[in-house]
Amino acid sequence: MKKEVLISIAGLHYGLPGDEREDDPIEIITPASYYQKNGKHYIIYDEVAEGMPGAIRNTVKITGGTSFEISKSGAGNTRMVFEKDKINMTSYQTPFGEFLVGIHTKDLQMDIREDEIDVNIFYALDINNEPFSDSQIKVNVRGIG
Repeated sequence: MKKEVLISIAGLHYGLPGDEREDDPIEIITPASYYQKNGKHYIIYDEVAEGMPGAIRNTVKITGGTSFEISKSGAGNTRMVFEKDKINMTSYQTPFGEFLVGIHTKDLQMDIREDEIDVNIFYALDINNEPFSDSQIKVNVRGIG
């Protein structure tokens, strides 16, 4: 059954030791559609990326308490899979070029309840086989009304 939800995604990329970059916090809160099928949870929302034409369609898929996946299509295309203690590689296509992204999920915590989902992910990010950052994503999904 589809229902209207709000999804909140807060992310932070920590620079690596010796890196001059500032920590880069990102947070979005946006309406989304939610449904459950074959024991998997799906959340679908659109995002407008600064400096990129058009919207990006995001589909989040949560499988049990073991896998969190974000698929992006539109102005940017990728499929990012987070599984605890695993490294997943993906191609990230943008209007500015394609990158090979490695995601090493160090910790994945999920709290799935009837009316709310909380996810907390700690991971290391590599871009084109070079360490890029340690990162964290916090996701909250809750019904509207």
